[in-house]
Amino acid sequence: MNSENYLKNISEIKNLMSKSSKFISLSGLSGILAGIYALIGAGFAYWLVKNSDRDYLILDGRVFRYIVLDMLLVLIFSISTAIFLTTKKAKKNNEKIWDALTKRLLLSFIIPLLAGGTYIIIILVNQHYGQTGALMLIFYGLALLNASKYTLGDVKYLGYTQIILGLISALFPGYGFWFWVAGFGFMHIIYGTIMYIKYDRK
Repeated sequence: MNSENYLKNISEIKNLMSKSSKFISLSGLSGILAGIYALIGAGFAYWLVKNSDRDYLILDGRVFRYIVLDMLLVLIFSISTAIFLTTKKAKKNNEKIWDALTKRLLLSFIIPLLAGGTYIIIILVNQHYGQTGALMLIFYGLALLNASKYTLGDVKYLGYTQIILGLISALFPGYGFWFWVAGFGFMHIIYGTIMYIKYDRK
């Protein structure tokens, strides 16, 4: 066996091992669209607050309920788009979309997210609003970091970015909204664009 064939076989074995241990069908386009949804939702939330009677939120207020609905719609659209585009990409690559690897990926992602969501609800009920944006970024970043071992390694860099933005946001609680926009909006678009160019265009 010559060296060229040997290197080719090694490369094929490496690719097979990667496919069996990591979910690689994540769609970069879904990241771009998630960022766009977040920016649209943030724009609507900003408009609601600026056109309300007060420039701050209260838990039992009408504006707060609209913003919660707004965020839920962003979440639903983002998840639906990710499922649709990732499933489409997996079928194109002849990969399984639902197996033990996918379950481990989702479990690793959801546990930190649920813990963070529960904690955020608790502090909101106790009328502590200042750190909500920072906590969303930090727990989302931790969820990405925890799930990255089961998918593309690039995901961890988005996780690190979200955690860093969350920690900086905690230092400037009055600017939590803008850090949220940067993390969930612009960072998703940048990350999704990089992933699309790196993996999806091939």
